Amino acid sequence: MDIIAFGASNSKNSINKQLANFVANQFDADSIEMLDLNDYELPIYGIDKEKEIGVPQAAIAFYEKIQSGDLIIISLAEHNGSYTAVFKNLLDWMSRHEAKVFGNKKLFLLSTSPGGMGGKFVMDAALSRFPRHGAEIVGHFSLPSFSENFDTEKGIINNELKEKLAQIINSVK
Repeated sequence: MDIIAFGASNSKNSINKQLANFVANQFDADSIEMLDLNDYELPIYGIDKEKEIGVPQAAIAFYEKIQSGDLIIISLAEHNGSYTAVFKNLLDWMSRHEAKVFGNKKLFLLSTSPGGMGGKFVMDAALSRFPRHGAEIVGHFSLPSFSENFDTEKGIINNELKEKLAQIINSVK
């Protein structure tokens, strides 16, 4: 199995990148490729901009990366109760290249945040929206209070949450 994973944030110290990387490495995969949204800079989407420049190569390249994986792991950062601007913009551009952005790929969705809700609102939005973009959501997990429940060397340190994640991963394998 080839895994493509990323945190849906452009923060250099993204806790969602850390979570995506940790979870990807819990699988017995042939390959794991971690994508960084900073490597796919795009202008802000708008119909006038699309008419002027077409779909940027960076959006097409990201789409093609997603298509190369058997399992896509996305850890969704939450800004003001929704997707980050950088991820929403990428999603908008990719959908102009191909409406079924996720190409019927298996997606494992994650979210985390510093607060106790663990990105609940962005997760709810993704669970509702991504199937319409061709996602087969095979599992989802939210980690609340990141700094209290995650250690950069040990991973998830809350035993209850660690066990819950392990059960979901086993159901996805």
